[in-house]
Amino acid sequence: MWWHSANDGRGATTDPDVIPRLAAAPVFPPVETAADSPNGLLAFGGDLSPERLLAAYRLGIFPWFSPGDPILWWSPDPRTVLLPAELRITRSLARTLRNLSYELRLDTAFAEVIGSCAATPREGQGGTWITAEMQKAYCRLHELGHAHSVETWMDGKLVGGLYGVAIGRAFYGESMFSRRRDASKIALAHLCRHLERSGFGIIDCQMETAHLISLGARPIPRRDFTRRLAALTADGPAPGRWPTDAVAGIFRREGGGAAA
Repeated sequence: MWWHSANDGRGATTDPDVIPRLAAAPVFPPVETAADSPNGLLAFGGDLSPERLLAAYRLGIFPWFSPGDPILWWSPDPRTVLLPAELRITRSLARTLRNLSYELRLDTAFAEVIGSCAATPREGQGGTWITAEMQKAYCRLHELGHAHSVETWMDGKLVGGLYGVAIGRAFYGESMFSRRRDASKIALAHLCRHLERSGFGIIDCQMETAHLISLGARPIPRRDFTRRLAALTADGPAPGRWPTDAVAGIFRREGGGAAA
């Protein structure tokens, strides 16, 4: 989950009389039945197979659980989203995009990106939700062309990036990391431009944080989110690796983008 809060799902009940246990088939309860507290807890159990993950994302559901806990499935209301054209680029970030010496790559180091996201300390969190099991599952999605990484490189080293899942014309952001100032924002700016040029209509940011709002994200009712997903996931680019240099240098050519 992008920029998780300190609430990591610990303490959530897995009593099957309260929260449904998933069956072997990749089928989920209606998202409207998700709990109010903790917000969006829908079900537990199942697995992280590509079939189940893709079915979940299409419905606006995602997995999020702590090491040692059963898999928990969530669909919070409201849902925080970012429209690709609405990313807020400050004057400072515009200068960085235009002038800083960096290289932007797509889908060249997915395993390294997700591993770096898992290893990056987060304020208010004592560990990571991106377990080895989660990393293996999303690397498999990447191999199948459904999960993607956006990478910021400097001096030949990966210094920031993000990863997520693309279905149709919807992108589901999962996590990001930064080892240099603004390295993750550079990746996000290029992701937004790539998605905008490719006809994507939404980036799922999952839950609201002040940082996300400062970048232009906004909460919308879950019913509106799932309605948009139904339309956006109905068609779109076929799964596959994104061209490595699809948006390389685009902000330098455009002068850094529009500054807010």
